[in-house]
Amino acid sequence: MLPTLTHAAALIVTAIAAVLDHRSGKIPNWLTLPLIGVGPALWGVANGFNGMLMSVVGIGFCGLAPLIAYRMGGMAGGDVKLFAGIGGLVGPIAGIEAEFYAMVVASIASIVVLAWHGKLLGTFSNMFFVVFRKALPERWRRDAKPELRHKLRIGPFIFAGTAVAMVLRHPEWIGMAP
Repeated sequence: MLPTLTHAAALIVTAIAAVLDHRSGKIPNWLTLPLIGVGPALWGVANGFNGMLMSVVGIGFCGLAPLIAYRMGGMAGGDVKLFAGIGGLVGPIAGIEAEFYAMVVASIASIVVLAWHGKLLGTFSNMFFVVFRKALPERWRRDAKPELRHKLRIGPFIFAGTAVAMVLRHPEWIGMAP
């Protein structure tokens, strides 16, 4: 019963985050921070210390990669807290699944958007020179073009990834009972 409730709550919270991020470019603390406390509390009440521990592990696992991306300038802080909160709410395995699907959907969407605007090749070229700048021979080195750097509001993709992960865990939600 508790996993079904927490999975549904994760969908609701990520849907709200998607709308807010799409409109303002921000996922607020009032939405994300309570998840980090509520997840362990719920799992602790339902399953004791082991449940609380698994929720805390979910926070750590699901927050680690986004935190590294944030520290490198590749993700916003609200996204990090939302991923960590999802991990605390649904546990480490379902949280990592949601994160994985979110990144897959965001990657596909960004490629489509860049191709639509005719910037895909230039962006990939720019990325190549950023990543391999020090390894390239001196005559091939170029500075990365700042105008080819793009920001992507990831809140809607976090919702999409969470929806995919939760529906795969609960096929009955869409009328596909096992």
